[in-house]
Amino acid sequence: MEHIGKLEQRLWGAADSLRANSNFASNEYFMPVMGLIFLRHAYSRFLRVRDEIIPTLPSRGGKTRPLTKEDFSARSSIFLRDNAQFDYLVSLPEGEAASTAVITAMKSIEEDYPTLEGL
Repeated sequence: MEHIGKLEQRLWGAADSLRANSNFASNEYFMPVMGLIFLRHAYSRFLRVRDEIIPTLPSRGGKTRPLTKEDFSARSSIFLRDNAQFDYLVSLPEGEAASTAVITAMKSIEEDYPTLEGL
């Protein structure tokens, strides 16, 4: 619970900073912020499920079958392409268009899961 309190303080601090230092109204930065929160949650779930799937993957001739979207769907999780994984997004070099990378990440998820399109 101690970590949750610190996280809550950081989130409120970030929200206060956005309100005070941004020329945008809250409805203008709401969706990108929610997109990042979604991507972080999806990535956390992806990692947990991936670690469950990998030991069960069939192999033939010393080669293990790659992970697929279906592996994740069978476990009620979302498969994330490399460019939609949170670690990739936060490791982008300074100056690289983070907003473009987040949009690309969300579009790749929508391509794999049409039911999430526009959400």
